[in-house]
Amino acid sequence: MRWQPFLEAVQERGEYPSALEAERASRVVLALLGAHVVGEERNELAACLPETFALILLNPLQAAEPLSAERFVRAVSAWIEGANERTAAWDTSAVLSVVADAAGDALLERVLLQLPPGYDMLFGHPES
Repeated sequence: MRWQPFLEAVQERGEYPSALEAERASRVVLALLGAHVVGEERNELAACLPETFALILLNPLQAAEPLSAERFVRAVSAWIEGANERTAAWDTSAVLSVVADAAGDALLERVLLQLPPGYDMLFGHPES
């Protein structure tokens, strides 16, 4: 996916007034996600993203342990100035739902296998 369509999709889903806010949320969410997805899945996911975001995903923040979906949202909240858990959940879902669309169902399923329960909701793909 190219830069402009990715950011436009995040901006629309997150209802951000500017592309800058969509970019800020994307950078934080992808940096945290990159710490939790490893191996081929991380590489394939990066290949679906615009180059700048791919590099963020491939050079993640370090995680001492896998974060539950709830703790992931709290971490996003801590990294986005002025965010709280409610707005961070919104930011996370706006970004990850666009990532899910870019990745496709097969790759998303493999990514979700690496993550603790609950991330399916953040990606906008609740388990059936």
